[in-house]
Amino acid sequence: MKICNIHAVYFSPTGKTKEVVKTIAREIARVSDIQYYEYDFTLPDNRDKPVSFSEDDLVIFGTPVYAGRVPNKILPEIQRLFTGNNALAVPIVTFGNRSYDNALIELRNVLETNGFHTIAGGAFVAEHSFTDKLAKGRPRDGDLSTIRCFASAVSRKIEKMKTIPGPIAVRGTEPIPTYYQPLGRDGKPAVFLKAKPKVHDTCTLCGTCARVCPVGSIRLPDQETDHWRVEGICIKCQACIKQCPAHAIYFDDPAFLSHIAMLEENYSRPAENEVFL
Repeated sequence: MKICNIHAVYFSPTGKTKEVVKTIAREIARVSDIQYYEYDFTLPDNRDKPVSFSEDDLVIFGTPVYAGRVPNKILPEIQRLFTGNNALAVPIVTFGNRSYDNALIELRNVLETNGFHTIAGGAFVAEHSFTDKLAKGRPRDGDLSTIRCFASAVSRKIEKMKTIPGPIAVRGTEPIPTYYQPLGRDGKPAVFLKAKPKVHDTCTLCGTCARVCPVGSIRLPDQETDHWRVEGICIKCQACIKQCPAHAIYFDDPAFLSHIAMLEENYSRPAENEVFL
């Protein structure tokens, strides 16, 4: 089967999903000698217009895993924005060393419903956004080698394809269960949906946090009597914390911190990448 274009498409607040998806897409573009394109829908301004593909396209489509599934505030955007028109697709999820649960099968299903034909899939370990004590520095060289080997295998599969296969079989449960329930150190449910970041007085009001927030919720002071604040939802993506040049942003919600401590105590073992072809 002949593919003319490859598209790296991703939601990636902390950059790890972006790294994985781009590595796969660029490797396929290299070995198959096809045109490479990129679409980052992390920020609100990049989610204002629908995006359509065609049967000549291969789309490497990635999101991080939030509570064992596709991020719930982004899932409707994926359903609304992207139309496959019989394009081939490879769903990709990244997870922070605990588990990807049902995120990959959920993303596969959404892409299939939107007119894509999923031919492969992968779940790759990336440093946890909450703490660098889980999967620190991943994807590392060994992970990237696995990712490139996967990309080459996808390219070979496409070359050998004579007809469009059924949806790629991936690990997960159907119908899709509810989101993973975060636990605290005591093993009880940790409820921190309303937790929001706060700011130290070391903040320089540079505006980086507001620019990188994927839901556009951070507001900077617009007058002397105003103050830094988070309006609306916070999806706990940690983009503001990771990218603040003054390291001035933090969470102090007890339930949220207890959940992080639980993860650090119970999921320090190196998780494995999984691919499906």
